[in-house]
Amino acid sequence: MAMANLARRKVFSSRYSLYLSSRGFATESDVNDVVVIGGGPGGYVAAIKAAQLGLKTTCVEKRGALGGTCLNVGCIPSKALLHSSHMYHEAKTRFANHGVKCDNVVVDLPAMMAQKDKAVFNLTKGVEVLFKKNKVSYVKGAAKFLSPSQISVDTIDGDNTVLKAKNIIIATGSDVKGLPGITIDEKRIVSSTGALALTQIPNKLIVIGAGYIGLEMGSVWARLGSQVTVVEFAPDIVPTMDGEIRRQFQRSLEKQKMKFMLKTKVVAVDTSSSDVVKLTLEPSAGGDQTVLEADVVLVSAGRTPYTSGLDLDKIGVETDKIGRIPVDRRFSTNVEGVYAIGDVIPGPMLAHRAEDDGIAVAEFIAGKEGHVDYDKVPGVVYTHPEVASVGKTEEQVKASGVAYRVGKFPMLGNSRAKSIDDAEGLVKVIAEKETDKILGVHIMASNAGELIHEAALAITYDASSEDIARTCHAHPTLSEALKEAAMATYDKPINI
Repeated sequence: MAMANLARRKVFSSRYSLYLSSRGFATESDVNDVVVIGGGPGGYVAAIKAAQLGLKTTCVEKRGALGGTCLNVGCIPSKALLHSSHMYHEAKTRFANHGVKCDNVVVDLPAMMAQKDKAVFNLTKGVEVLFKKNKVSYVKGAAKFLSPSQISVDTIDGDNTVLKAKNIIIATGSDVKGLPGITIDEKRIVSSTGALALTQIPNKLIVIGAGYIGLEMGSVWARLGSQVTVVEFAPDIVPTMDGEIRRQFQRSLEKQKMKFMLKTKVVAVDTSSSDVVKLTLEPSAGGDQTVLEADVVLVSAGRTPYTSGLDLDKIGVETDKIGRIPVDRRFSTNVEGVYAIGDVIPGPMLAHRAEDDGIAVAEFIAGKEGHVDYDKVPGVVYTHPEVASVGKTEEQVKASGVAYRVGKFPMLGNSRAKSIDDAEGLVKVIAEKETDKILGVHIMASNAGELIHEAALAITYDASSEDIARTCHAHPTLSEALKEAAMATYDKPINI
């Protein structure tokens, strides 16, 4: 009898759920544990991790392709072009030194762009496969809040759907930061998106902004034959970089024929000519004006949080004066059940930082502990040589008043770098004087982006420079330069 009553209750419950659903009401089975708005590095990782932790998860992405700016029009396509342009430059200028002689080396720009596009396509489809594997529901469309637990999605096929969730994560990333008086048309005045899709190599390219993105994209087109001039309002390139490394880095780029106009601002743009874009420039502090002409102008003045169209004000989510969403250590906004990660919150605007945010917020929602230490997030400029850093710069350590030691080792002293004829750069280690704890590591070398992670691990676990120095490193490897720099920090190096 009891079993029969239980069966009847199950049938009634199922029919009632169908009735509610048909009337437009959300049933318990319709409610997500987590809805993620945004399918970029932070969003898709958060969705996958949440699903792996047993939470019913849906990800909403309006682009129609997963991976966000990073995968579609940022990190991935730019690295593809950086590698392709580097191969061309090496073939033109360095192969002969290695006994490899090439005649009539030319750029096939359409083929180069096709390789880049293929990489992007395969990776975006790969994320979709990961969604299916981990049972993450995927909705293609633009979301906006109806309440702290409901969003409306205008799908890309013209429909509308309402999703209900116990927890909603905002992971909408960032957008190109514009400059007053400059209209980006993605043809002659381009953002990084347009710079990744030019149909011909500019004779002259002006880059406005000497940050990571501007230098990387300027490097691509300089290698392919453009005359590149970088205009920067500040007195230095990449102002967050360690000063000593920055100065060597700039000299390296200048040797590659990139020109720099620092402490300079753009006061006017003239696009009336069909042949050239004219920029009127003057010193940042004011002074005589000059006019610079280019075929293409790249606006690379940074990025700004992207929350447009979400109707955050409707549910009372607070933002700061530049549009970022303040959160606590658990990534909670001021509205219960609503979280935010990645570029829309304070912190470094980096894809790998957003990925770590995504894992941590999913763990918090699932009742576990998550953790991201923004002071220990590595950064890389993917030029050649690359520049990578983790921890504090020497300027930051000095300003803190902590007594410290510095150890440096030039790549010219590294056997592997010398054997492959690619020995430009150095490794710099900064450690606390009393305890020898590593405070910062800065590397300028051909594979700095790979070398930096030993340093990141060391800093994460409060290692000393002696810890690295006494760790056996394979020979000959580029990583030995970090060991030697660590030896120079607490004692003396061997090979210099």
